[in-house]
Amino acid sequence: MLSHSLDTSSGILYLRPGAPLEKEDFKKLAREVDPLIEKRGSLAGILIEAPEFPGWESFGALAAHLRFVRDHHEHVKKIAVVTDSSLGAFAERIASHFVAATIRHFPAGSAAEAERWITS
Repeated sequence: MLSHSLDTSSGILYLRPGAPLEKEDFKKLAREVDPLIEKRGSLAGILIEAPEFPGWESFGALAAHLRFVRDHHEHVKKIAVVTDSSLGAFAERIASHFVAATIRHFPAGSAAEAERWITS
């Protein structure tokens, strides 16, 4: 399960994975995010807060995640990963080769700093 909120004034999508990710999580995200992207052209950023990455419920959920990234990465300027998990450093180094957004890792508890970075 992926809880999320979208701040339409700042253009930031907040993601908080709390259980293995499901296919429906990405359908919900697209339904909420796509109208804002259509209106503004892009999101300022995505802020992911994840003490630990819970993985995916199924291969179908992983495929839905990859489709979401493929369909949206060119419309996101920055991605902040706020975690103490090794996922953060991995995401910063590896994912930057596959997405157009600038990615930066922040330690857990640094969501406010990550938000300032996205809006700067």
